[in-house]
Amino acid sequence: MAKYRLVLLRHGEGAWNKENRFCSWVDQKLSSDGIREAQNCGKHLKALGFEFDLVFTSVLSRSIQTAWLILEEMGQEWVPIQSSWRLNERHYGALIGLNRAEMALNHGEEQVKIWRRSYDVTPPPITESHPYYEEICNDRRYKCSDVSQDNLPKAESLKDVLDRLLPYWNDKIVPELKSGKMILISAHGNSSRALLKHVEGISDEDIINVTLPTGVPILLELDENLHPLGPHQFLGDQEAIQAAIKKVEDQGKVKSAEK
Repeated sequence: MAKYRLVLLRHGEGAWNKENRFCSWVDQKLSSDGIREAQNCGKHLKALGFEFDLVFTSVLSRSIQTAWLILEEMGQEWVPIQSSWRLNERHYGALIGLNRAEMALNHGEEQVKIWRRSYDVTPPPITESHPYYEEICNDRRYKCSDVSQDNLPKAESLKDVLDRLLPYWNDKIVPELKSGKMILISAHGNSSRALLKHVEGISDEDIINVTLPTGVPILLELDENLHPLGPHQFLGDQEAIQAAIKKVEDQGKVKSAEK
């Protein structure tokens, strides 16, 4: 019997997900498909009888918007939401805005997979000449973060994401979980992967093969020591979920017509 349960998910599809671009810390709203994904996620969680006491999100709109839509579908709009940059997507540095399939064509699919999925490889940092530097680095939402804007990352590996996420997990989320609250975390592909790596003890080598589709809730069941009672569970139609996972994996591959 699980002592603690929480639901984790990657936000619904964003505009740049649809365009197959590295979105990262560029603030994007959900696409029309992403809105439907979030709404369907809420309907499914409601049908399964979930009742949340607290929601955690990043400070990026697509994460927050997903949480809003889920709670609305569940009739739980009143549930408090707490947001932190520590749940943000991985900072992809100089890769932000680039198309993954075009990068695979130019740099090879294996290199793109390493940039996207490996544990400790950091892409080149964002610089002032980058077209999205000002938009990201001078964003007002980071002026109220728990670190100075100068100390915010300019590029991150997945290890870096886990390092900045863990204090928030240990200091903010775990105490709420241990108090008996049912928690929803509406995060991103890499912040969710980092958290799964920590909770489930996934190795540095195996994490490269963990892929999360957008808008699919993941159930974690934990014992009194916050150790998993089994592997994480994707909630929903399993055949559709596997197709969605393959779609995400194929984003880093050269398009067939270009091969």
